[in-house]
Amino acid sequence: MSENQSTLTHLKTFLQDNWNNAGFNEPTSVQQATIPLILEGKDVIAESPTGTGKTLAYLLPVLNKIDPAKKNPQAVILASSQELVMQVLSEIQKWADGSGITSASLIGGASLKRQLEKLKKSPQIIVGTPGRTLELIKQKKLKMHEVKTVVLDEGDQLLVPEHRGTVSNIIKSTLSERQVLLFSATLPQETEQAARDLVKEPKLIAIKKDETITSAAVDHIYFITEPREKIKVLERLSRISGIKALVFIKDIGTLTVTHEKLSYNRVEAGLLHSDLTKVERQAYLNRFREGTVSLLLVTDVAARGLDIKGVTHVVHFDFPKDYTQYVHRSGRTGRFGAEGTVASIVSDRELRELKKYGKELGFTPQEKTFYGGNVVDPEKRR
Repeated sequence: MSENQSTLTHLKTFLQDNWNNAGFNEPTSVQQATIPLILEGKDVIAESPTGTGKTLAYLLPVLNKIDPAKKNPQAVILASSQELVMQVLSEIQKWADGSGITSASLIGGASLKRQLEKLKKSPQIIVGTPGRTLELIKQKKLKMHEVKTVVLDEGDQLLVPEHRGTVSNIIKSTLSERQVLLFSATLPQETEQAARDLVKEPKLIAIKKDETITSAAVDHIYFITEPREKIKVLERLSRISGIKALVFIKDIGTLTVTHEKLSYNRVEAGLLHSDLTKVERQAYLNRFREGTVSLLLVTDVAARGLDIKGVTHVVHFDFPKDYTQYVHRSGRTGRFGAEGTVASIVSDRELRELKKYGKELGFTPQEKTFYGGNVVDPEKRR
């Protein structure tokens, strides 16, 4: 282990082995800043951009603290969506390899009976959505008397007013000497204040620039068009060889209409939004991950926290409502220094906003058009 990896030297052998087997080198900034604090037992509120390794920043020290000999839940990780819960569970299973640590997921909309069967096996780590988790606590099916750590993943989503009471009740059901960890890509002031009400003397970590969307490996491009012509731009993007694009659309109604128009023009695309069943969402995600569809139409809520490998393009079909949303969406490509493209389909007014975001984030968006089925600079078409 190199000198740069000293953050990891206090972790158990199975975690260091899994780190090396994964081919990772130096921990990211958020991992270097938070892992030692979590190992010391501190409460942590951490803000770090999308794609900077926040999941492992809390997961490695949480796994380190678990005693596999104790057959009780010892840590609860709360996440804002079913997809994020399943993603975190997958990471736990991968990084717990060789440790004997067990885990289970609790999500609304899934079979309650099956989840109760999982709990009977006394998993040491629970990953769940807040509603289902609190439901099972109240039914006394999920025993919290040995839970020493609670993690809020995508904390700004979990601490919105409608979820805050649920999250607070879950935390209060644990040991009084608990540890609370909150991680988020953005930390609005109201979220930070809500978090402070749930923690004790927290260490506040704010990582602003680390493997963010300002990476030189990410191109920011735009296409100028009238709103009614956006679908044509999307169709042409879908035909680019090797494209694997997340397409962000402002609401479910617009997303559904866009999907229907693409289907009519024989462009196959997946979709992801909160009105779909768990089975439908998983089927579309699997097809996109496997590459059988090249476009996945998503709403901002459905896509939060998702980590899909190999996303070549993020497409702002509907322009983001603010700078924060641009950051969240765009961080889905070019993760950890990989190449990626962020494409905005904009009107003249939206272009002014895009250029403003570029100044704040340190990039200059480049205008593009299509020629011979390829994306080119406008002068090449003249």
